[in-house]
Amino acid sequence: MMPTYHRLGEIPAKRHSVFRQPGGRLYTEELMGNHGFTGPASLVYHIHRPTEVLRVEHFCDLPWDAEAQRPLRHRHFLTTQLQSGESPTLDRIPVLFNHDVALSVVEPKRGDEFFYRNAQGDEVVFVAEGAVVLETQLGELPFRQGDYLVIPRFILHRYRLEAGPFRFLVIESAGYVRTPKRYRNEYGQLLESAPFCERDFRRPQKIEPRDEKGEFRLMIKKDNRLTEVILAHHPWDVAGWDGYYYPWAFNIADFEPRVGRFHLPPPVHQTLEGDGFVVCSFCPRPYDFDPTAVPAPYSHSNVMSDEVLYYANSEFMSRKGIQYGSVTLHPDGLPHGPQPGRTEASIGQKVTNELAVMVDTFRPLHVSVQALAVEDKEYYRSWLE
Repeated sequence: MMPTYHRLGEIPAKRHSVFRQPGGRLYTEELMGNHGFTGPASLVYHIHRPTEVLRVEHFCDLPWDAEAQRPLRHRHFLTTQLQSGESPTLDRIPVLFNHDVALSVVEPKRGDEFFYRNAQGDEVVFVAEGAVVLETQLGELPFRQGDYLVIPRFILHRYRLEAGPFRFLVIESAGYVRTPKRYRNEYGQLLESAPFCERDFRRPQKIEPRDEKGEFRLMIKKDNRLTEVILAHHPWDVAGWDGYYYPWAFNIADFEPRVGRFHLPPPVHQTLEGDGFVVCSFCPRPYDFDPTAVPAPYSHSNVMSDEVLYYANSEFMSRKGIQYGSVTLHPDGLPHGPQPGRTEASIGQKVTNELAVMVDTFRPLHVSVQALAVEDKEYYRSWLE
C-alpha cells in the first residue's frame, strides 16, 4: 500500500486516449507497476519511447559472499569501520542477507553521473546522516537524516548529494515494501490507531521534462549483477504521470511511539513490512509509567526469527558496548535480553533517547565476508557479569 494516489505534470482526461505533444506527436504511455496488471501501478507519459536503447553491456557481477559456516552466537558488527567507495549505488557493502532481504551500508562521497534502476528488489534507504535529493523520472524527492526512503523496484533514479557527511543503511526486499496491514482499514486508509498517518509521507514533486537526444548511461541491477544500458535520450522525459507506484519518504521522527503502564513488545514499533521480514523503529519516548514498571525489555527467545538492530545513535536501553553504526544480529535458536546492569538501571527512568532500526527476518540471515572484518567476536560474552 502506497500512501495515497498522486499525480504530477500534464496528463489526459482519460487513460489510453490520444494525448499529443505541442508539435503534434503522440506522447508514449508506459504502465509502471508490480504483480503484472494487478498490483499498484502508475501510468507515465514520455516524450520519447522508453524502449530506445543504443547499447547494452555487462558491467560487473555483484557477488554476495557469505562466511563458510555460520556460528550460532550473538553477533556485533562495527559498520563505521567499513570503508566504502564514493558511489551511493555501486559501493554498497553487504552485511547480512537471505533470499527475502539484504542489508548493506554505504558512505557516499559524491552523486552518480549515471542513472540507476534496481530491477530485482524494492529498496528502503535509511538515512543515518546527510541531506540528499532523489532525482527520478517521476519528480524530485528531497530526503534528510532520519528518513526512510522507499524506492519501489524499477523506478529509475539518481542521488544528488546536498549536505554531508552521508551514511545510509540500505534494505533491499525481494517482495513489495508496504505499511503493515494491521494499520490499514479495508479501504487502504491508515487507521486512527496507526503510529503514523498519510500526512507524514512525502511524495515526489517538481517534475521538469527534458527533451534531449544523446547517450545517457543507465545501470540496472538484476540477478546480482549490473548491466550498463546506453539510452538514446535523457530519461527525465516524463511530461506527467498518475497512480500509486512511486518513491516516498517517511521520517523516523514522525513515528508515534506507543507507551503503556508496563513494557510493550517490539511489534508496537513496527513501521514497514516486506515478504519474510518487518522493519521497526525504536525512537525517543517516555518510559512505562507505572511506578513498579521495569522499562528494559525482558529476555526473550528468537523462535523462527533472526533479529537485527542498526543503531542510529549510541544509546539503547538494554544494550551496552554498542556504538553509532553498530549492527547486532541475534539469531534464531538463542534467547537474548538486557545485558547485566541494564534492567536495574532502567527502573525509575522517565525517558529514553535511543534511536535504532530493527529488521526481523523469518528466515536465517547469512553474514557477508566483508562484515567479518569488523566483527566484535567477544560480543556474545557481554551477558556475563
